[in-house]
Amino acid sequence: MKTHDFFYELPEELIAQTPIEPRDHSRLLYCNKETGEVCDKHFYDIIDYLNEGDLLVVNNSRVLPARLYGKKLETGSNMELLLLEQKGTLLWETLVKPGKKAKVGAKFSFGDGLLIGEIVEVKDDGNRLIKFECEDNFFTTLDKIGQMPLPPYITEKLEDKERYQTVYSKEIGSSAAPTAGLHFTDELMQKIKDKGVNIAEVTLHVGLGTFRPVKADEITEHKMHSEHYFMSQETADMINETKKRGNKVIAVGTTSCRTLESVATFNDGQIVAGEGYTDIFIYPGYKFKVLDGLITNFHLPESTLIMLVSAFYGYENTMKAYKYAVENKYRFFSFGDAMILI
Repeated sequence: MKTHDFFYELPEELIAQTPIEPRDHSRLLYCNKETGEVCDKHFYDIIDYLNEGDLLVVNNSRVLPARLYGKKLETGSNMELLLLEQKGTLLWETLVKPGKKAKVGAKFSFGDGLLIGEIVEVKDDGNRLIKFECEDNFFTTLDKIGQMPLPPYITEKLEDKERYQTVYSKEIGSSAAPTAGLHFTDELMQKIKDKGVNIAEVTLHVGLGTFRPVKADEITEHKMHSEHYFMSQETADMINETKKRGNKVIAVGTTSCRTLESVATFNDGQIVAGEGYTDIFIYPGYKFKVLDGLITNFHLPESTLIMLVSAFYGYENTMKAYKYAVENKYRFFSFGDAMILI
């Protein structure tokens, strides 16, 4: 298939700039996987599509306030830093702007000296390895001076950092939120549990590659970014028990989906505990090994994420659902509305 096959027209005013309050009052498009029919709901109605014994799999990754603004110690010139991945104690792979001023040995100050960084290596792709030093705990300092790395299509200032975190986030390491989970409240999670629906956690640290456009004409020529995942023994057992009972395994978000399908792919279809890196690319023609249902937001045209949705829901059904969502003025992308495919 061609990348352009996944294009759709989206009016700019439908790109959500701020999150809905309360979280679970966003809209929900119910999509019937068997018939392709769609129905307008609110996110708090999601409980109606979950049955006792089903399993919701959520990504518990927590977003780093990874955008830092600082000054070059030598010249006082301004610079911007984005933390991408931790490589060691106080050692991070980063994206630095402007890059020309970021040579090996250059030192930068953030938060009026609360954090000092020195470039120790320039990688082939232009990313920089930076060694940091600070008096307080690194992550405590980051919470004080860092800003949320919101996607480029969000231009409004985020007043509350926690609105770009899920209520169940705990494992620090993502450069972007697993946004399908942003709709859940603590109260809704409790109602789901009270219904007898089980909830399992996986961790996949979302990289900025999730926003990288597909530039290849043929989708099979696209190179996926790699992300770190972890699945506990407890979660593996819960998935296997759910499957054995004949209940549904429903992923909250494409990141949870990619974790489940990666584990199964790496282990000949079996779900076992483990961790590693995955660059799995799911597009139409892919045979799902674990997934029975998917909760997800509306994704960018021609993105790998709309391709994943098309693989699960069917290409024609997906493009029809997106057309319906545009016509009915659903809110799109990270702070937008959601769909459940089941």
